[in-house]
Order: sequence, then structure tokens, then C-alpha cells
Amino acid sequence: MLLGGPSHDLSVYHERTRRRGVNTIVYWIVRAVLQSFIQVWFRTARIGRAHIPKRGGVILAPNHRSFLDPFVIGTCLRRPIYFMAKQEMFTSRFRSWILNCMGAFPIRRGESDEQAMETARLLVEQGKAVVVFPEGTRIRRGPLGQPHSGVGRLALETGAPVLPIAVFGSERARRGWKVRPVKVRVRIGRPLTFPHVDHPSHHLAQEVTARIWPCVQLQWEWFGGARAPRQVERLPERAAAGARG
Repeated sequence: MLLGGPSHDLSVYHERTRRRGVNTIVYWIVRAVLQSFIQVWFRTARIGRAHIPKRGGVILAPNHRSFLDPFVIGTCLRRPIYFMAKQEMFTSRFRSWILNCMGAFPIRRGESDEQAMETARLLVEQGKAVVVFPEGTRIRRGPLGQPHSGVGRLALETGAPVLPIAVFGSERARRGWKVRPVKVRVRIGRPLTFPHVDHPSHHLAQEVTARIWPCVQLQWEWFGGARAPRQVERLPERAAAGARG
């Protein structure tokens, strides 16, 4: 039973996730408790579950508002999910072990973490469901943040379908150590598919992400979520003068 390695050695968690996946006993016991709590305490509404493939690799691409998001999304599937968690969550041996048993693997934020991307790719190719937050970090207020290219890269490298997902209301649940009984809603859009590319360029990954993210925003705005301000491209002075004339 893995009880964790040195806090700075994250490879042990990646290796365990790649080779063994979730700890079946721990996962289903914890999930049974969490699912009941989440559905009752947060009165969770789950829309679009029919769009989730019952088997095979799939990439779940939601917005990110709260630490609760992976667990809320997990209640929408009848199979385990895997997700990236910031490396700071893997400093405590027991917490690291529990998270790893539940399908979490570490990612170094603020840099290109090839180890985390490789773990995600291998899991999808093994037929697993992997959550990738395109924003890269929690955006607690206002409109959705700007996505990173990782989700587009993973979609191209695996050829797996991508599900655009909105999680709405989870940011209001936590106040300090208190978890309040707010209503949380999840909406899952139709799967998006892209061609398989072995070594996609950064530009191509960005282009694919730019096609995925508006579909996430569509689910978000369906709940009444705030829209991001539209950026208007400034015209050259001569063109602007011609338009006025």
C-alpha cells in the first residue's frame, strides 16, 4: 500500500496512477460517502449525462471554481475519473495517498509539466476518463478565465472525445473551513472530436483549445454565468477614417 514518498518526488504518484489506477476499495468506499453527501448537501443538478461515453478514453473539460469540482464531476459518471491536482496537495503523506487512490495525480502549476501531460495521455489511451481544467487554476469570481493549450494538445495526441462541461455554484460552497449547502449544477455538452496527431505543435494545440473553450462557455452561459468581455480589434487609423467617412 503506497503511503507516499518524499514531498518533492512526485514521480511516485505518477507511476502508481499509470500502472495501477485508482485503489478500487478506497475509491468506491469514499465515493459512496461523497456522492451521497454532494447530491444531498448541494442539491446537485446534473444535465447532459447522456453525452458521457460509457466506456473508452474521454477527456472532461470543465471550468474550475472550487476544490469540490472534481468530486462533483465524478458523481456524473459511473466509473472512476482521474484528475490533476496542484503539487502542493501532495505534501502530506496521508492526504497524498488518499488523493492518489481517488485518481488524482500532481501537476506543477505555472510551468509546462510534461510528466503530468504524459500521465494524462497514458490514462486516456488506457480507456480512462480524465478531467483537464483548461483554465489551469481556480477562477472564483466573474466570467471564465482564459484557457491553456493543454486540453487541445491532449485531444490531438489521443484522438479521444472531449466533453465541454460547466460547473456552476461550487465557488459559493466554501467559507473558510465551512462547507455551506448551496445549490451546485453541472451541464455537459455534446462530445467534440479532433483528428489524432502524434506530435501536435503548440499553435495547433491552441487552435483546438480555441474550439473547445467556447463550448464550455456555452454551457456556463446557459446557467446565466457572466460573459467574458468581448475584445474589439482596433482598426488602423486610415481604415477607421474610411469607415467614419
